[in-house]
Amino acid sequence: MFEIFRDAFQRDKRKDLTSVGTAPRSGNLEVDQLLEQYGGSSFDQGIYRVISAGAVARWAKRATNAFPGFAGRVTPFGADWLGRLFALDSGRRVDGRPAVVMLEPGTGQALEVPCHLVAFHDAELVEHREEALAESFYKQWRLAGGAAPHISQCVGYKRPLFLGGSDTTDNLELVNLEVYWEISTQLLDQTRNLPIGTRVNDINIR
Repeated sequence: MFEIFRDAFQRDKRKDLTSVGTAPRSGNLEVDQLLEQYGGSSFDQGIYRVISAGAVARWAKRATNAFPGFAGRVTPFGADWLGRLFALDSGRRVDGRPAVVMLEPGTGQALEVPCHLVAFHDAELVEHREEALAESFYKQWRLAGGAAPHISQCVGYKRPLFLGGSDTTDNLELVNLEVYWEISTQLLDQTRNLPIGTRVNDINIR
């Protein structure tokens, strides 16, 4: 399982230290196998990472704080360089198995990925790397002098797209992944029920 992913992606040397030790179970056998093999590791200079097994519950809470409609439905397993979280959604099925959803803190969108966990790693990330990981945008960021994010970092939007930020490299910055999600969650919570086109002049970050 995940052999194609293993051959297509090179594991970065730096590993999440919190992944060391006995890890709790996620409740999904395939997720547990993924985390056992790759939990706490990033790949190809930070473009993709698998979260550590001990962080699954913490990321599930973050995900549902930012996207309340997924409460009780998601089992996070990975994230990309833009801080987008990948999770299994028990509310959707592909071939009888939970389907993947991508939760985007920078846009406030949840995008359905039409595959299950194994197909996501062995097919989607390999054959549709551009669509799944925005690889060309990552290369633009690196060519512009941006650093490769390590396991605890992401390249987040300075001004989120849902607040009118531009989808360009000059609107990106290297930030702590957890802090980025915390700030994005607060911004999403404060703007969630505003009519489309509402001008936002005052935002409070706690």
